[in-house]
Amino acid sequence: MKSQRSIRSKIGTTMVAGLSVIALAACTGNDSNDDKADLGGGTSQADNGSNDEAGDTVVIGFSAPAADHGWMGSITESAKKVAEQYDDVELRVADGTNDVNLQISQVETFINDGVDAIVLLPFDGAAMTPIALEAMQAGIPVINVDREFDDPNAARVTVLGDNYGMGVSAGAYVCEQADGNTDAIVAEIAGIDSLPLTQDRSQGFEDALAECGLDVDNRVAAEFTVESGEEQAANLLQAAPKIDFLWNHDDDQGVGVMAAIENAGRDEFTMIGGAGSKNAMELIQSGDSVLKATVIYPSTQAADGIKLARLLVQGKSMSDLVEVEVPRTVQLYAPVVTADNVDQYIDNAFES
Repeated sequence: MKSQRSIRSKIGTTMVAGLSVIALAACTGNDSNDDKADLGGGTSQADNGSNDEAGDTVVIGFSAPAADHGWMGSITESAKKVAEQYDDVELRVADGTNDVNLQISQVETFINDGVDAIVLLPFDGAAMTPIALEAMQAGIPVINVDREFDDPNAARVTVLGDNYGMGVSAGAYVCEQADGNTDAIVAEIAGIDSLPLTQDRSQGFEDALAECGLDVDNRVAAEFTVESGEEQAANLLQAAPKIDFLWNHDDDQGVGVMAAIENAGRDEFTMIGGAGSKNAMELIQSGDSVLKATVIYPSTQAADGIKLARLLVQGKSMSDLVEVEVPRTVQLYAPVVTADNVDQYIDNAFES
């Protein structure tokens, strides 16, 4: 059993971890003072110019699963939009696919074509590990997005969301809203239970709730789809005649969850969403539903991957860091969006 100290330490680390997409942009900075040591690092005007200054053309191959829901669709669209911002980036986008063998052949094509870098969100991280290793051995840096490979050597950089942190953020929000009420009834609608990401989200939620004396009283698992969200939410609402807080892991399945809530005529609880869709944020803005918050799981991960691939190939680094090399791992933060800060996030949100 984890001690409360170790849980508290892990939660604290998760809450402060992560690098913002903003850190990937060029740093303007202030003029350095003569009496301060120059720590170097990054890319300065004195050597290769700012990070956004055009350099040699970078050919990037990109492959991701099929856009069968809003979050995944935004992954590819965000990558395209970022690539379009750079005259020195040529992005070659393979058709989205949930066929592992087809995705392997897409990466093989990129290798044979001699692209400069590959940004890859694998349909199956384990199955895509051998071909990613082959690309790396061919001297083509691979940027692994969201779903990790089995072998860390299969990627030069891995860009991740924070699934455990999502749960922590959702649980911390519940604790804040419960305000010492240890009798509050908490419910959870998870995603696919067999996936490590779902398990991480649920564990983070459980750990954060434990910090304020709460636990999950009612839980069901859906499948990240509208239909499964509605079905499982209906089952949950029937089994739980009273709820104070409900966390739904995914805003795409949340469309179905909201339909079930409306059909049941339930409004006695506060709902927290997950992933950060524009639809959810608009409901939060309206103040006319049980949905009062959502926890972001960035759909900009592949866009960050494009920026990082460009930096790697051009021999640049992240200009807001002293480190002269692009980090091996970039984990993005999982903030809670409420009516108080929704304007800060809605422009980058995806459509469910």
